[in-house]
Amino acid sequence: MAQFDITGIVRALGGVRDEWRSAQKRSREPGGREFPSREALAQIVEGLKGALFPMRLGPPDLRVESEDYYVAHQLDTALHALLGQARLELQYGHRHAPLPAEQVERQAREAVQAFAEALPGTRRLLDSDVLAAYHGDPAAGSVDEVLLCYPGVLSMIHHRLAHALYRLGLPLSARIIAELAHGQTGIDIHPGARIGAGFFIDHGTGVVIGETAEIGERVRIYQAVTLGAKRFPADADGTLKKGLPRHPVVEDDVVIYAGATILGRVTIGAGAVVGGNVWITDDVPRGASVTQASLHAALPPR
Repeated sequence: MAQFDITGIVRALGGVRDEWRSAQKRSREPGGREFPSREALAQIVEGLKGALFPMRLGPPDLRVESEDYYVAHQLDTALHALLGQARLELQYGHRHAPLPAEQVERQAREAVQAFAEALPGTRRLLDSDVLAAYHGDPAAGSVDEVLLCYPGVLSMIHHRLAHALYRLGLPLSARIIAELAHGQTGIDIHPGARIGAGFFIDHGTGVVIGETAEIGERVRIYQAVTLGAKRFPADADGTLKKGLPRHPVVEDDVVIYAGATILGRVTIGAGAVVGGNVWITDDVPRGASVTQASLHAALPPR
């Protein structure tokens, strides 16, 4: 078996880590992980999927008469694991001004309890998303096919869970959950985005929805749609300002076709239709239809 001389490499990597930790003012005290685990959150989400949809996303040998027992077990396991991740995130978020241990514990428990109590509402929202996909796609053979196979529905399961955590003050855990779906589906939804009931992403690959986007009910979008920011305001030091509304508002019953790019804090009015491959940086009136041809016609003559 080949032998590699790695002693110097290990020492050099340790030096690089020390440089980073010093620059970031990170603790060098002995201890475990300081922030939430991607692997742990992936397991938590899988458990929550089973609890939300036991006969479809639960184990293959589950019987209807055992549903409640299985759901109780999954919830107990997932919520205790989530509590551990919430503690880590709260400690990490206050690493420069640590909170008392009892305050971290109280906030973590309150957040996870509120998250758990919201799960029935989350399930209802996801049911509306599944029905929107089934009714909106003539190729869909059943609601079960939609739930099991459609990447847009998978991304919304992750988003509905992540958005709840985001609103409860656990944005890093929420972002990790969102990025797990992004990696699997190619659909990038920031957990801060507010999305109403009956949302359908058809095909989905390349969809981007920014942090401050607001989407109404019964909205349908297709692949490669971007709801993005037009500009990024900075302070006097050149540091980007965080959290400012900078993404589109999409009202109820809007359809946005493939490849459309909508940038900035613009409003797409209720019932509007946005055609494929258009670029929009201004408001669109209610009920309007915007296509490449209509945009070209609106340009001033040269």
